[in-house]
Amino acid sequence: MTIERTLRLIAGLFVLVSLALGRWVNEYWYLFTAFVGLNLLQSGFTNWCPMMSFLRKLGVGSQEKLNHA
Repeated sequence: MTIERTLRLIAGLFVLVSLALGRWVNEYWYLFTAFVGLNLLQSGFTNWCPMMSFLRKLGVGSQEKLNHA
């Protein structure tokens, strides 16, 4: 699985979990949803996301590595 696909899966999971927590636990969890959204927005402009650095350290491959294999 590519790093880009893994990043999208994690972001989607974070959004869904934080929405559920905001609904059933505490509305302040919606701030985490906003944080994830803002981070996705800035990564669209800068092509950098902290989670991508973390995933690279875990050894998740990128599309370029898979194309050259």
